[in-house]
Amino acid sequence: MGMPIAHERRWSVEDVWALPDDPHQRYETVDGELLVSPMPRFAHQRAVAELGLMLGAYVKRQRVGEMMFSPYDVVLDPFTLMQPDVLVIAPVGLDVVRGRVAPPPPYLAVEVLSPSTARADRLRKRPRYQRAAIECWLIDLDSQLIERWTPDVDRPEICADRLVWHPPGAVEPLDVDVAALMLAILGADNDGAGGTTVRP
Repeated sequence: MGMPIAHERRWSVEDVWALPDDPHQRYETVDGELLVSPMPRFAHQRAVAELGLMLGAYVKRQRVGEMMFSPYDVVLDPFTLMQPDVLVIAPVGLDVVRGRVAPPPPYLAVEVLSPSTARADRLRKRPRYQRAAIECWLIDLDSQLIERWTPDVDRPEICADRLVWHPPGAVEPLDVDVAALMLAILGADNDGAGGTTVRP
């Protein structure tokens, strides 16, 4: 997530960790390219909350992992550190909880697109997730749809109506009503003609 910084320097994970804390910026590096993201807008944060509640309840009920929110460092190699907006990892033991070993990488990463980050989310982070065999969902609030990228595809599944996700080990799939999710995130305005329109 974030815009690339046009420098020749190759940024490592250690370089990013050494940057001073800034509550208004998020720093990531993808294959050595530094990405800097501004503070997200309100709709973005509401989307993160709605998705987190939905995914958290599902993976807990199905006992297939744990849901986490950003900021949460996903380190894939010495030059790649990403912070998905929402992610799901496999179930962990006390050795992870108590910090004795690192948590596993996610098997699902969710990015909520915003005007300042959509390009980097699509062209930098999404391909890197795929290379690491991580499924990626891109939540497009402007188009009111979800792009579902599995690791082995060249084109996404465009989910404007429903998204059905059945991770390994789950007894039942998660069936996401995309229109209802967008309505929960964006709300609706009366259009003056007896109906409603989703607020952008």
